[in-house]
Amino acid sequence: MATPSQHDLRNDFRALLASGKCYYTASTFDPMSARIAADLGFEVGILGGSVASLQVLAAPDFALITLSEFTEQATRIGRVARLPIIADADHGYGNALNVMRTIVELERAGVAALTIEDTLLPAKYGHKSTDLIPIEEAVGKLKAALEARIDPKMSIIARTNAGQLTLEETIVRVKAYEAVGVDGICMVGIRDFDHLEAISQHISIPVMLVAYDNPELRDRERLAANGVRIVVNGHAAYFAAIKATYDCLREQRGIAEGTLNASELSTRYSTLEENRVWANKYMDVQE
Repeated sequence: MATPSQHDLRNDFRALLASGKCYYTASTFDPMSARIAADLGFEVGILGGSVASLQVLAAPDFALITLSEFTEQATRIGRVARLPIIADADHGYGNALNVMRTIVELERAGVAALTIEDTLLPAKYGHKSTDLIPIEEAVGKLKAALEARIDPKMSIIARTNAGQLTLEETIVRVKAYEAVGVDGICMVGIRDFDHLEAISQHISIPVMLVAYDNPELRDRERLAANGVRIVVNGHAAYFAAIKATYDCLREQRGIAEGTLNASELSTRYSTLEENRVWANKYMDVQE
């Protein structure tokens, strides 16, 4: 089977946004996982920022991965992918000018879409990593992103954290981001359908949710009726790969079966603990 062109995959993704249906993403963290996801019938994949950080650096989701490192991984996937890939581009790796560079590099990497969020990253001294930037700064970054895009078929999606905002603040943000001209709104922190419906009625462009398999948001038809076209339910495939690798190597060494699950293994073998020590020592970051 021939690999589709990047332009065709971007058109495929836009067709998903226009379809009136809701689609769940496959966690695609390398070329093989992307090929497997397409063969199994997934309509769209996502390269998560946290997953890329673990895959490339064995590092926690502390905004340590650089644009070049993330782009290299996206390029490897985009080279052979047979389904549209969304890139989780975090905060665009800096200010509005950095966002423009991010758009250029990820567009060349072949992604079909990307999200730019309004999270304050890296975390400020003494602050949590869930702080948001001012709405005016976020709007400027989104305008810069649209200006930098060359292929108009690549989708740019604005992301915000509804779990860190009041309902009124969330509505103000999503309306401002939609007015900029982005192709969709991505939200994390939606609690349930009442929360979603209170916000979605103010959005007229496609919605993407990072739901983490929230049991309160499992009705796909109801999601679609509220404009939700894409749902990210986490990255179980990547964590399963960690678990499978551990078990395979453990068995080769004749070591008895352990009790750690995939999440615990990812914590044990990542650089989380040393980064926490350094953050507390040099940044006083409270996670």
